[in-house]
Amino acid sequence: PGFSKRLFETLSQEKINVILITQASSEHSICLGIDNKDANSAQEVIDATFENEIALHKIDPIIVENGLSIIALVGDNMKNHQGISGKMFSTLGKNNINIRAIAQGASEKNISAVIDENDVKKALNTLHEQFFELKTKQLNVFITGVGNVGERLVEQIKQQKKYLKDNLKINLRVAGLSNSRKMIFSADGINLKNWKELLADGETASLAGFFEKTKALNLRNSIFVDITANNDVANLYADYLRQSIGVVACNKIACSSDFDNYKLLKRLSLKYNAPYLFETNVGAGLPIIDTLNNLIASGDKITSIQAVLSGSLNFVFNNFNDKTKFYDVVKQAAAEGYTEPDPRIDLSGVDVARKILILARESGVEMNLEDIKNTSFLSQSGLKSESVKDFYQTLIDDESHYQSLYTSAKKNNCQLKYVAQFNNGNASVGLQEIPAGHPFYNLEGKDNIVMFYTQRYPEQPMIIKGAGAGADVTASGLFADIIRIGNE
Repeated sequence: PGFSKRLFETLSQEKINVILITQASSEHSICLGIDNKDANSAQEVIDATFENEIALHKIDPIIVENGLSIIALVGDNMKNHQGISGKMFSTLGKNNINIRAIAQGASEKNISAVIDENDVKKALNTLHEQFFELKTKQLNVFITGVGNVGERLVEQIKQQKKYLKDNLKINLRVAGLSNSRKMIFSADGINLKNWKELLADGETASLAGFFEKTKALNLRNSIFVDITANNDVANLYADYLRQSIGVVACNKIACSSDFDNYKLLKRLSLKYNAPYLFETNVGAGLPIIDTLNNLIASGDKITSIQAVLSGSLNFVFNNFNDKTKFYDVVKQAAAEGYTEPDPRIDLSGVDVARKILILARESGVEMNLEDIKNTSFLSQSGLKSESVKDFYQTLIDDESHYQSLYTSAKKNNCQLKYVAQFNNGNASVGLQEIPAGHPFYNLEGKDNIVMFYTQRYPEQPMIIKGAGAGADVTASGLFADIIRIGNE
């Protein structure tokens, strides 16, 4: 009895000011907030005052935690607004700001929270944005893989920055940029008028360094954007999500990796309130995954999927005939940015297999890449090539093989299309001769098409069709995912 009285009298006698008090109603524990400079003195006098109780194990030894700060919401009219406390704690939690202790008066004129001192600036900005600004949400994006698509994304952000702020109340800042050589950061946002020059003069790029710097800046509403095809970058998604940093990716490796890893990333996204979006994994800027998710969320069930999912392969086979060389058409597709940096990924069918795998998984099916039947159209030497240079040489050497594919299709009045299918838990990809009258027959250029057969669309499928490759449309798909996070 009288524990609190003795504690406060002891501190008062030493002229140690108590800034914050939290205590359980049972009086089994009590926490005090004091100035850092008084911490050692406070521990000494409290240990002395309760020396007997500590020796007899009636109370635990005093624990001192340094490096903490107090942040408070103060207002005379707070008691008339329901849910202020919940809103405050939710806002901090969504930005991965851990609350160590809470103090609130019965009048609800003041709500105080103890947090890590490294989170103070982030917490202040987050709460100010939530409670006092005119609902303008600041997003901080960190973009890695600034090549062809990345450059288009940055330019689109620059072009739309004012529109987003004026119309959607989103203040979008690029806080980090990286290519394979250099990286730059700015807590206040990189100047997009001369970002190329700034990046060229940046520090040496590294994947670990980019993550550590993004984490250290500790900015609210941070989003990591992956525009690479790099496995090592995909392996870092979990680290970003655990820091409550959202992930937007056109890199298909993570979503088509081992099923356990795919599910882990989904769980981390929910646990740490960090969005994980990958619309551009399938169909570039086409709303394929979003449509699929909406069908599932509304209670529909996917029964079958038929699709042409490779803009690069559709471009290749739409431009290949008896007057062109297969090698020349593939080189053209690569030059125009339709293929992966390594065209073997496209032409081997691996890229399409990853896409149908992702759609199958988003439909609720547990499946891995090796479960997908992949019937390759490549020549044997093409399949065995060990480098990109060797692969291109096989396209020249094996022209007759590819011409035979075209000749067969023409003879049967068909078009060659690389088709992905999912039905009854089974998936396959491969080159097919598509007859006239089929929805795939007149698919032009680099277009993609997806047909969703569902319980609600059993006969006439839901069809999504449009450009499925290209830097601009891929960048716009990434941009759309970023905006979607901003609108949440």
